[in-house]
Amino acid sequence: MLSNSRPRQILFLEHWLRAAAAVDASQTPFPAAAAPPSAAVILRSWADLRDPSADPPRLLSALLTLSRGRSALHVSDPQAKLLLSLLPSSSPDAFPLVLSLLYTYLRKSSRPSTPLLLSILSVSSSFPPSTHSILLLGALSASPALPASALTPCLDYLCSFLDSSLPAIFRDADLLPEFLAGIGYALSRLEDDARLGKILNFLFRIWSAEAGGLRPSLSHGLMVLRLFEWCTSGFLASRSWSRIESLCGEISANRSKSRGNFAPLLVLMAPAGVLRAFRSNRVEIDPRLRKSIEESISYVAECTISRIGTDSGSNVSDDSHVLLQCMAIGLAQCGSISFNASVLRCLCLSLLNEVFPLQYFFRMSLENVNENSATCKAKEHLGSALFKEAGAVTGVFCNQYASADEVSKAMVENHLWDYSQEVYSNLRLAAWVHRGKSDELLGDLEKIAEAAFLMVVVFAAEVSKHKLNSKSSHEFRPEVSSRILVAFSCMEYLRRVRLPEYTEAVRRAVLTLQENADPCVSFVESMPPYTELTKAQGSIILERMRYIWSQDEVQTSRILFYLRVLPTCISFVPTSLFGKRVAPTMFLYMQHPNEKVTRASHSIFVSFVSSGKDSDQDDRVVLKEQLVFYYMQRALQVYPRITPFEGLASGVAALVRHLPAGSPAIFYCIHSLVAKASDLCGKAMSEDPTMWKNWEGSSGPPKKVLDLLLRLIYLVDIQVLPYLLKQLAEFIIQLPKDGQNALLDEMYFQVAESDDVTRKPVLVSWLQSLSFICSQKKASSTTEAAEKHGSPVPSNDGLSWNRTSARL
Repeated sequence: MLSNSRPRQILFLEHWLRAAAAVDASQTPFPAAAAPPSAAVILRSWADLRDPSADPPRLLSALLTLSRGRSALHVSDPQAKLLLSLLPSSSPDAFPLVLSLLYTYLRKSSRPSTPLLLSILSVSSSFPPSTHSILLLGALSASPALPASALTPCLDYLCSFLDSSLPAIFRDADLLPEFLAGIGYALSRLEDDARLGKILNFLFRIWSAEAGGLRPSLSHGLMVLRLFEWCTSGFLASRSWSRIESLCGEISANRSKSRGNFAPLLVLMAPAGVLRAFRSNRVEIDPRLRKSIEESISYVAECTISRIGTDSGSNVSDDSHVLLQCMAIGLAQCGSISFNASVLRCLCLSLLNEVFPLQYFFRMSLENVNENSATCKAKEHLGSALFKEAGAVTGVFCNQYASADEVSKAMVENHLWDYSQEVYSNLRLAAWVHRGKSDELLGDLEKIAEAAFLMVVVFAAEVSKHKLNSKSSHEFRPEVSSRILVAFSCMEYLRRVRLPEYTEAVRRAVLTLQENADPCVSFVESMPPYTELTKAQGSIILERMRYIWSQDEVQTSRILFYLRVLPTCISFVPTSLFGKRVAPTMFLYMQHPNEKVTRASHSIFVSFVSSGKDSDQDDRVVLKEQLVFYYMQRALQVYPRITPFEGLASGVAALVRHLPAGSPAIFYCIHSLVAKASDLCGKAMSEDPTMWKNWEGSSGPPKKVLDLLLRLIYLVDIQVLPYLLKQLAEFIIQLPKDGQNALLDEMYFQVAESDDVTRKPVLVSWLQSLSFICSQKKASSTTEAAEKHGSPVPSNDGLSWNRTSARL
C-alpha cells in the first residue's frame, strides 16, 4: 500500500517516493538491510575518518559503515566539515558515500552552518553527474540556511546535473526516485517562474516519447503523485498560494502537444497530487484553481479515450493501460472531481480491465499456460495497490455517474451489465475445469471476482437510486430493473455476505417488475434455456469433459436467483413464456441435490398455480393442469431422498385450492399421493414391522404423506371429496390391523375436532362404514384362524359399532 506518512515529516524524499512505487506485493521499497551498526562502531568509523594515516580501504570501510546507519545517524557541523575535507582525495568508490553523508547532514540538521553550506556549493561544480549529486544539490537548495544570493548558482548546477543525468535515467529507471527527489527539493523553495518551467521541463522529458524517455508505468505515476503532494503540502504550510498557482499553471500549459515533451502521465498525476495535498491538509481550494486542475485530468482522459476508440477497452495499448490505471488510483487518492464524460468512461474501463481484469486471468488460466505462473500473477494482483484501492475507485466512479448525462450513464451501464455476463461465463468454465485440480488458483480468481461482485453491487445500487425511483419521473427507467437483476444473477455465486446496497437494489428492481410487465418479460427471457443448462454448449473445453449440470455450482447459483425472484412477479409472466422458458427449468431443478434449490423450484410452482389475474386466464388454467401431472411425477419420484416435504405439501395445497373444481389434475394428484403412501408404508413395514405401534410420535416420510392426505379432506372441493375418501378407504383396508387402528384413531380425532358443518356429516358416515368394513376384515381373519384351530369365533360387531359411536 501507499505510505501514510505526513508529507512534511519526510526526511529522505527519495525513500518516500520509492515506497510509493511499490505497487504490488512482490515489490519491496528497499532491499533487506543488515542490522544498523552499534554506537561504538559508528564512533570508531568517525575516528578512522579523522586518522591521517588511514589507508583508502580503511576509509572506504568507515564510510560504508556510516552509510549503513544513515537512518539513525546525526551528522554535526564538525563532522560535515570533515566529510567535506575528504572530497578532493576520495576514490571513485568513496566519493558517492561522502556525498550521501553530506546529504544526510543537510536533511537532518535543524540549523546547518551557512558558511559550511557555501563551502559545499563552492566545490559542487567539480561533482560528477550522478543521482548523489542531484540529491545533495537539491537538499542544498531547499535548506533555509542557504542565502538567497547563493540559490541561483545552486539551481544552475542542479539543472546541469539533471540534464547530464537524463540518459542514465533512461537506461536505468531504478534511479528515478533520487532524480525526482532532487527536483522536488528544488521546487520546494523555487519562486522564479522562468526557472520553475526549466526544472519542470526535466520532468516532462523523462516520459516524453519525442525525447526517447521512459515508458510510463503505474509506479512512475504514483511517484509523481507523491512528489507533487509533498511540494504542495510544503506550500500550504508556508501559505505560498502563488507558488501553487505557478506550479499548476506550468503543468496545465503542457497540455498543448505543440510545446513538445508532452507527458500525459505527468499532466494526470501531478494535478492529482496537488488535489490530494489540499484534501489531506483539509484546506479549501480556490474554485478557479480546482477548475484548472480538473481540466488537466479531463484532458488526459479525453486523449486516452480517443486513443482507445469506441471498443470496450479489451485491445488497448500498453501506454493506455497505464493511463487507465493511473486515472483510477490517482482519483482514488485525491477524491472526486467534477463530471466529465471521458473521465467516467476511463474509470469504467479501468475498473473492468485493470482493477478487476478477470477476463485476462480466466483466459490465462484456461489456456495452456503454466499453472504456477497463473497463480503467481493472480496473487500478485491481489496484493497490488491498484486492487487494494478498488473500493475508493468504485466510490469515485459512482460519484461521476451520479452527475453524468443520460448518454454517458447508459454507456457505462451497458459496460457493467455485459461485464457481469462475461464473468459468469468464464467463472463457470474456470470453476468446472479447476475444481479439485487447481484449487489455489481457483481460490485466488474467486477472491478477485468477489471484489468485482461488490463493485457491481455498489454501482447497481447507485443506478437504482436514479433510474428506479418512481418519484423522479424524468429519470425513471423501468427497463433497467431487469438489467440489474440479470447482472446480479450472473454474480450470485460470488455473494458471500449480506450487503445493504444489494438488498436495496434488489428491492427497487423487484418493486419495478411488480408494476411493469415489459421488464418482467425481459427478465424471464434472459433466463438460460433448458438446453444450455443441461449440455456444455458453446465451450470446447466443457464439451471435451463429462459435464454434469447438477454439479455446476456457478450455474446453480444463477438459476437459484431466478427461482427466488420470479415468484414476486409471476402474474406478469405470460403463460406461453412460463411454459416455454420457466417450467422446464423449474422441473429440472426440482430434482437438484441442493435443498435450497428444490425448495425454490416448488415455490415457483406454487406461485404460478396460485396466479391467474392476467388476460389469458383460460390458457393459464390449461397450462396449470398440464403441469400438475409432471409436477407430481417429478416431486414424488425423488421423495423423500431429494424432495422436501414442505415443498411438496405447499405444491399440493396450491393446486387443490386454485385449480377448477373437479379438475382431472386434482384426481391425479390424489391418486399419486395414495400410491406413494402405499409404497412408502410397504418399505417401512419391511424394515420395521412395529412401525404402527409408534405411529403417533412418528415423523417419517410415510407419516408425512398420510398426514398430507388427511389434510386434503378439508381442502379439496366437495366434488372431489368422494374420490379422496374412496382412495383412502381402499388404502386403509389393505393395511394390517395395527395400521388400520392407528389411522382410524387419527381420523376419529380430526373429525371430532372439526367444525366444518358441510363435511362433518359425510365424514362421520364414511368413518362408520370404514370402521365397520375394517372390523369385518378383522372378523374374517379371526374366523379363519379359529376354524383352522377348531375354536369358537366371538362376534365383535357390537363392540365396533359402540366404539365408532362413542368416538364420533
